[in-house]
Amino acid sequence: MSDKSELLLKPKRFYKTAAAVQVDGGFAVQLDGRTPKSPARRPLVAPTQTLGAIIAAEWEAQVEYIDNSLMPATRLAFTAIDRIAETRAEVAREITAYAASDHLCYRAESPRPLVERQEREWGAVLDWAQAEHGLMFTPVAGIIHTPQPPATLASVEALALTLDDFALAGVAFGAGLLGSTVLALAVRAGRLTGQQALDLSRLDEIYQAEQWGEDAEAKARAEALGVEAAMIERWFAALR
Repeated sequence: MSDKSELLLKPKRFYKTAAAVQVDGGFAVQLDGRTPKSPARRPLVAPTQTLGAIIAAEWEAQVEYIDNSLMPATRLAFTAIDRIAETRAEVAREITAYAASDHLCYRAESPRPLVERQEREWGAVLDWAQAEHGLMFTPVAGIIHTPQPPATLASVEALALTLDDFALAGVAFGAGLLGSTVLALAVRAGRLTGQQALDLSRLDEIYQAEQWGEDAEAKARAEALGVEAAMIERWFAALR
């Protein structure tokens, strides 16, 4: 599809200003005083002023056309508004499934420098999860699936169900982005920045790039993931 055809599929910017305005139940994103609706026709309202401002800034940053791919906080807010309230148990199970095969638990068998880096850097985050949330994970060498303690997974699910809709949406998004519920929880708590968590999730790739160099495609992909990691860091900070 040509660039011109892609533009024709995107709505033109139809508003002059975007701002977050206090309303009953939170802070609404308003475009020239009107609140846009989610795909399920619910108003775009955030629970905090800071998060509302982050979402409004995405709308303000649009130029001639509205490019949804450049609005990750808006997309996640629509998920929180439309999906989470009706599927909380399902989303909690998704988060628990990521914990059941958490990326931090599957260590390289070689080379030794990578093994030691994973033990040190991933181990520190798992230690934090145990100290902060009582979650005890079992790391293994290799990629063969190893069940995690049932009590740990039950605790993850219970923890997820205590979160409000926007926090739950954030943890689910972060767990998928990072391949790790533990990393998502660490970003939510402010224990790690989004970029630190992303770097930890890509520790194997980063090590290989250090040894052999990084190609342009891998670099572009990492940069795109970095944008989403930065957004989820701001998302959690705004909720705190």
